Amino acid sequence: MHIDVDLLSAWGGVSKRYKKNEIIFHEGESSRFYYQIIAGKVRMYNCNDEGKIFTQGLFSTGESFGEPPLFINGDYPCSATTVDDSVIIKILKDTFLKLMYEDKVLMKHCIISLAQRLYNKANASKHIISQNPEHRILAFLNKYKSDTQCQTSHVLIPYTRQEIADFTGLRVETVIRTTKKLNENNLVEIRNHKLYY
Repeated sequence: MHIDVDLLSAWGGVSKRYKKNEIIFHEGESSRFYYQIIAGKVRMYNCNDEGKIFTQGLFSTGESFGEPPLFINGDYPCSATTVDDSVIIKILKDTFLKLMYEDKVLMKHCIISLAQRLYNKANASKHIISQNPEHRILAFLNKYKSDTQCQTSHVLIPYTRQEIADFTGLRVETVIRTTKKLNENNLVEIRNHKLYY
């Protein structure tokens, strides 16, 4: 979802600069703010007891993140950290909810945005439950091309093998081995250690 930054500022929004890899909030913290990225990128993720990370989503300039618990007075279901140096504007939860209730067009936009995320999450989940790593990786690559509306073949995938592992729930070794196999079968292309699809 995107709300005009001037409107957020008029409602008391405060911008803050974050360094790369800086934590914005931790899983389990109570939700207190609406966040929107002015510049940069944010990753939302879960981490298990063994330190394995599962990336729930990446959010870029103009996008918001972490809204669902604001509406149900819940805790954040995952942690959020910056991927790059970033500037993020935030407003208090109560102020955000008041803005939503007063601006019906904005509320409709928010509902559509949340519904799209739920739809995308459900589609992603059906691929993650597959035990076949080739299927998981190809589903991830197809989703990337769909999200970026890239129609050409052999587009550079801007993720490391570790990041692909974090998105797909696979081990990095499995991603490396599987992408090599996909390359041999001409389903992906690896050039100078870069992945193209």
